[in-house]
Order: sequence, then C-alpha cells, then structure tokens
Amino acid sequence: MNFFKVKSYAKLNLSLNVIKKKSKKLHVIESLVTFINFYDLIYIREIKAIKHKIKFLGKFSKNITKNNTVGNLLNLLDEKNLLKGKKFEIKIIKNIPQKSGMGGGSMNASSIIKYLLKKKIINSSKKSINNIMKSIGSDVPLGMNLKNTIMSQTGKLTTNDKKIGLYALIVKPNFGCSTKVIYLKTKVQTKPKYNKPKISFFSIKNIINSNNDLEKAAFKLNPKLKKLKLFLSNLPNAMCVRMTGSGSSMVAYYHSKKEALKGLGLFKKKYKNYWCIISKTV
Repeated sequence: MNFFKVKSYAKLNLSLNVIKKKSKKLHVIESLVTFINFYDLIYIREIKAIKHKIKFLGKFSKNITKNNTVGNLLNLLDEKNLLKGKKFEIKIIKNIPQKSGMGGGSMNASSIIKYLLKKKIINSSKKSINNIMKSIGSDVPLGMNLKNTIMSQTGKLTTNDKKIGLYALIVKPNFGCSTKVIYLKTKVQTKPKYNKPKISFFSIKNIINSNNDLEKAAFKLNPKLKKLKLFLSNLPNAMCVRMTGSGSSMVAYYHSKKEALKGLGLFKKKYKNYWCIISKTV
C-alpha cells in the first residue's frame, strides 16, 4: 500500500491570557490562534504487522523520545479498540522546531486523527474523539480546523473564516522552553476577554493590543528572549512582536511580504545562528 501524505500545519498564538490556576499543574487560559503555511509532512499507510512503526525524520527529529504525541495517540486508540487491530507505518518529516510554541507534536496528532476519520478507519462520537485529543494534549483539538480560532476559558473553540493576511517572521533561539516550567513560573492573571467570541477579535488593532501572559515568566527564565523581542520590535514596519505559546519562538508580524523579508535580512545579520523563516497566515 502506498503512503498517504498529510500536511501538519504550525499554529501561532496571537494572544494568550492566563485566567487562573486550576491546579498545581493546570491553568485556565484563553487564546486567539491562527495557522501559517508552514508544516511537518506526515506519510501514513496501513501495514500488516504486530506493532505500529513510527519514524521521525528531518532537521528537528533529533531527541524525540518514544513518549511522543503520535505514539501516545496510537496507543490510546489501540486501548479503546478504535483501530480494530489495524496497524500503521508513519513517517514524519519534522520541519517545525521542538519546544518552539508552534504546536508541532500536537498538530501531528490532530492531523493523524483527521486522516483516520476521513478514511473512516475510526468511527466514534465527536465527544469521545474530543476526549481522546484532550488526553493527548490541550492543543490537539485546535488542529482539527485550520481556521482562526478563539479559545475561551472553558476550552470552547470558535472558528471563523476571516483572513488576517499577515506575514510572520518567526525566529527561534538555539534553546527551547519547557511548557511545564513556564506555566509553573507564571503568576499573571487576566480577566476573561473571549467568553463572547467576536470576529473583531482578529482585527489588526486588537491583535496589536493583545498580549501573551507567559512572556514575563519566559523572559525571567531566559533573558535572551527579552532582548530578542526588543530587537524584533525595533525592526522597520514590524506591526507587533509576540511570543507564541510558551516559547521559545518569537514572531514579528508584518502587513506585507516585502516588509517581512527586509526584517528577515536585518535579523540574520544580527543573529546568524538562530533558526528563522517567513510564512503567511492561512
């Protein structure tokens, strides 16, 4: 059987508000999420074997452990007998950096779920599938619909077709951020803003005036991130600069590709060893 190719798109948090602590490990958050035209490539096919075969390839495949989102997803689907004994070979070319706040692993899991549902390999209620996704990772449900998404403090996802049409200069220093540690060090509490979702939340004005509450803790733990944001903020025509997720990627948003390319050139002169790309919101 030939491999089926799936694109697993990266997500960006245009905003991220920490509402309160739910427990020692969990926080109640809300966020504005968009996706960019940049992705991991997943190759998947059914095989006749006793076990699933999962292989990570590409620039950012190094040090991915057996305890990964894709392996955990397949194990959970096996436990619930949703795959009906079927086994799969999956090869993933990792273009999205690990520990970057771009949801690479989570989006891989949601992309595979979408494939299994589309091919009618799994058949279960929407609620059951949603519970499975949440048990794999809180970001996984976001990847089921590649539209601008408002995530409220209840976890409800509201999508809309509005295109923001921004170009993103995304840079990642040569270190990552631990989501667990960043949240543990975060004390900021913001009043809920997205309980009544509106398309206007994705207006340029609102995006500029938004924040990522995790930045304060991330900057304290990694002072280089604060300097990085300051440098990007001073680039010509940068609309706004924001960390995505728990980092360590920082994103400068632009109205045009020409402006973004100019920013990229200036960035590369200053930070020669940092990973960087330009992409457009989908």
